[in-house]
This record gives sequence, structure tokens and C-alpha cells, in this order.
Amino acid sequence: MFPTTERMVRIAKIALVFSMGLFALLAGGGNILDPATNFAFVQHVLAMDTVFPDNPLAGRAITSGTLHWLAFGLIVVVELAIAVLCLWGGVALLLQLSAPAAAFNRAKAPAVAGLTLGVVLWFTGFVVIGGEWFLMWQSETWNGIAAASRFAVAMFLTLLLVALADRDPVED
Repeated sequence: MFPTTERMVRIAKIALVFSMGLFALLAGGGNILDPATNFAFVQHVLAMDTVFPDNPLAGRAITSGTLHWLAFGLIVVVELAIAVLCLWGGVALLLQLSAPAAAFNRAKAPAVAGLTLGVVLWFTGFVVIGGEWFLMWQSETWNGIAAASRFAVAMFLTLLLVALADRDPVED
């Protein structure tokens, strides 16, 4: 017999939380194993060296190599924190898969924290700060807004699904 709708919704939540954790782990791990690729991105965005010429907001640029590495390091640490929280959250939810709804709902905290941190990193960090403060949208080469938006939306939609209260199956 096919599982109940309530159980399938729980399985969907668990699968998506694990997926977001895996994504963040691959992103953070990739940045550790191949730092040059994404460090160059961070460096150019912060330096604002590819924004429109004579932009009056270019004074916001950060040209310190040390600060570039600190920003890159912070991104990697946050990506790994997202991974840990989402993977922990996925395990916590999996362990409560057959538990009453109240227990399953209580187990959501690490997943909610990880998914929220993901939205903050990719929306606030990349779209808001990178895109608007450092004018990343003006760069033809170093514009990561589309990718960051996809990541933020995926995290946010998963967060919304996970945050919906689960209920116990109704007996006929």
C-alpha cells in the first residue's frame, strides 16, 4: 500500500532538507578544494573593477586582499554551517518519520536554522550585498545574481515546506 499523504509530505521534507544540505556541502567543499575559482569572483565583486565606468558608487569598493580572503572564508564557513545544519536536520527528521506530529515538528529546528542561513547567505549576501551594494549586476563577467537567486529560492521554498506544521494521519 502507498504511504499516506501525511507520510509522503514528511518524506518530501526530509528529502529536500538532505538535498539542500548536500548542495551546501558541495558548494563549501568545492570552495575548499578549488578556492581560486570562486575567490576570483569574490575579489572582483568586492573590488568593483568591472562595474560601469565612472560609477559614483564605486567608492564602496574593497580592494584589500586580506578583506577579500576574509569575505571568501566567511562564505565558506557559512556554506559548511548550512550543510551541517541541514544534514543534521535531515537526520533529526528521519528519526522522527513515524513519530507523532508534535515530535516531528519539534525536530525541525536544525533544518529551519540551516535553510534560513542559506536564504541569508545567497539572498542577503549575494543578491543584496553583492548585487546591490557592490553593483554586481553591472558586471558582464562577475554577475552571480541569477545563480544566487536560484539557490536562495530553492532554500526559501524548502524552508516554507518544512515550516508547515505536520499533522497526524486522520483515521477513517
